[in-house]
Amino acid sequence: MGDIGTSIIFTIVGLVIGGALGFFLTRRYFMKQLKENPPITEKMVRAMFLQMGRKPSEAQIKSIMKSMGQ
Repeated sequence: MGDIGTSIIFTIVGLVIGGALGFFLTRRYFMKQLKENPPITEKMVRAMFLQMGRKPSEAQIKSIMKSMGQ
């Protein structure tokens, strides 16, 4: 009975450690990606409008930024 209990404890401890390690490594990778590839900015939206030959109004830019959740 002792071997089974020890095995269960080691399995649970391994899962907890693996989950925590996975969380922190994924978080670090995600932050690195955000730093290297920042989300779209208002300046980028203006540049896209100008490339299409349009002069965007502030309302249009704010609307686009709001629709993207930023």
